[in-house]
Amino acid sequence: MERRTFLALVAGNVLAAPLVADAQPAGKVSRIGILSTANLRSVTLWVACEQRLRELSYVEGQNIAIEFRNAEGKLDRLPGLAAELVRLNVDLIVTATDLGTRAAKGATTKIPIVMVAINYEPIALGYIASLARPGANITGIFFRHVELTSKRLELFKKMLPGVSRVAVLADPESADQLREVQTVNRSLGLKLQVQDLRNPPYDIKSALVAVMRSRPQALFVLESASIFSARTHIAELALTNRL
Repeated sequence: MERRTFLALVAGNVLAAPLVADAQPAGKVSRIGILSTANLRSVTLWVACEQRLRELSYVEGQNIAIEFRNAEGKLDRLPGLAAELVRLNVDLIVTATDLGTRAAKGATTKIPIVMVAINYEPIALGYIASLARPGANITGIFFRHVELTSKRLELFKKMLPGVSRVAVLADPESADQLREVQTVNRSLGLKLQVQDLRNPPYDIKSALVAVMRSRPQALFVLESASIFSARTHIAELALTNRL
């Protein structure tokens, strides 16, 4: 099973929990707000979430309504979209990125927020007090992905022992991962060239043209919603440039 599909199925269970806990009266339609930073509703994460909800007998058009809002990579739109979901009086808001969670947190202190914290650290960012006692109106799942980023780089080094010059694709959403990479690299000694992607949807071709000027031997890609949406294009261009 694809990793993101598995995560989404787990997220579906977490997402359903507030609906069960709220003990909705028969015939009531619960409204779920989904705040997406860059990905369409058709991507694996959201499709698998909805699949799991159906398996738990929550079916759109019957007992739930889904209000999907996508910032399409335009990060400054997130606060407005979060406020729109609050005005719609949804029963809960689902987020999957750092900036999405921040926008939802800024928009409401009452509506439950279910975060799927794949590539950010919610405790360090102040979204929750602790894993055992999140506090406030935010709950969800946390995969310690930032910590795993350092393990990925260590494995990367072991797999490619002859590589010393590495280009790193990063963006504002993956800032936590970049700091982790730079910290662990103090002991690995790789020459990192960070290519900071800005203003999604990203111009990946121009970014890799800039990267290739320093003649890197390999490419290390950090993870975010915007980068994930361009994953196929990144892989194709990396192969073309023999990275």
